[in-house]
Amino acid sequence: MSNASLAAGRSAPKPFYTSFGFQVLAAMVLGLVLGYIARQIGTGPDGAANGLTTTLSTIGSIFVQLLRALVPVLVFTAIVASIVKLRELNNAARLVWQTLLWFAITALIAVVIGIALGLIIQPGTTATVAQEAARAPSSTGSWLDFLKGLVPSNVFGLQASTKVGDAGATTSLSFNVLQILVVSIVVGVAALKVGDKAEPFLEFNRSLLAITRKVLWWVIRLTPIGTIGLLGNAVAVYGWDALASLGWFTAAIYIGLALVLFVVYPVLLSANGLNPVRFFQGAWPAIQLAFVSRSSIGTLPVTEAVTERNLGVPREYAAFAVPLGATTKMDGCAAIYPAIAAIFVAQFYQVPLGIQEYLLIAFVSVIGSAATAGLTGAVVMLTLTLSTLGLPLQGVGLLLAIDPILDMGRTAVNVAGQALVPTLVAKRQGILDQAQYDATESIDALDAAAVAAE
Repeated sequence: MSNASLAAGRSAPKPFYTSFGFQVLAAMVLGLVLGYIARQIGTGPDGAANGLTTTLSTIGSIFVQLLRALVPVLVFTAIVASIVKLRELNNAARLVWQTLLWFAITALIAVVIGIALGLIIQPGTTATVAQEAARAPSSTGSWLDFLKGLVPSNVFGLQASTKVGDAGATTSLSFNVLQILVVSIVVGVAALKVGDKAEPFLEFNRSLLAITRKVLWWVIRLTPIGTIGLLGNAVAVYGWDALASLGWFTAAIYIGLALVLFVVYPVLLSANGLNPVRFFQGAWPAIQLAFVSRSSIGTLPVTEAVTERNLGVPREYAAFAVPLGATTKMDGCAAIYPAIAAIFVAQFYQVPLGIQEYLLIAFVSVIGSAATAGLTGAVVMLTLTLSTLGLPLQGVGLLLAIDPILDMGRTAVNVAGQALVPTLVAKRQGILDQAQYDATESIDALDAAAVAAE
């Protein structure tokens, strides 16, 4: 889709039902209704899920699998391309350090809010969840694993795991996004050092990135269908019973997310001379898609496109900062959530926390956020926090029942922060296109994905 066609599309009003945002909203309503119906049908005599629940689960799982399948290639090619583009900026080193600094500043603010809400609301003392639900998660995080995880075991970031069950042993492959990030940075820097000899590789990388983004655009067009499956399955499987038993914990999480998204971010924008309303208008397509997909990486092309096209951040800088943020900048998953969750577990098991423990929570959130790796869920980051504080890892099992419901809000805040920081840094460094930022017209998620796929 060319820029001319985008401009022509914006000049002629479209029927409201063709809007991607309306389609996603309608899909959310339909998903809630179907999920409620599936829950009312219940399970079969043998405890098996009914056909509607199975269908919703299958649709949602396929959509997430499609997003995940593109992650390794997308992260590698996007990071390599972004490092190469940085050489076009005169103040590249300063931009990198300013980006990392603002990542840390906003994460610190978010975790302080999380700690404060945990102490004020005290969700662990009011929870009615049964202690029998406590169980250790299948995957955990520790500082040793985090440090070892920085060193790639292979250039593809692949990991194999074997599970032994009644049907025998099964081996599955997964990928470590953090290792892919490290490999990508090393390859990108090496390509710059090699010079002209690396041009064929860089041209291939640019082509592969364009192809990957085009495929991802096709996947993004399936978002309304995926939304029906994901949201419907969440209601059918978890319902409102689990949510009610952890009502104050859920409230604390969403209050914290709202404070960061609608108070902290607007204050930072206003302090830097930027209109907060205009920011949300520009970033909304990415925030909306993040809420539905629960994947910062899957939303990456849209986030990068709206940061550049709607918010006026130079392409050379946005191409670096947004992919980096999509793998390491997690104000929702790695700051607010682990802070409140750790305090919940401590209160539930009646383990007293002192000032040293609260400082450790802040330290883990600011330094260890890369452990979340941009995918759905925040179990690794939570277990990293709990193990650092010496709290029972079984407490994670108490919270897993409502994790998908919380993860939607967490990911939306993650992506908003990934668009915010490049905007702030670009403004402070004098490279933000203010006229483009202040423009009243914005591209939606589909158009943004189309721009990214060009």
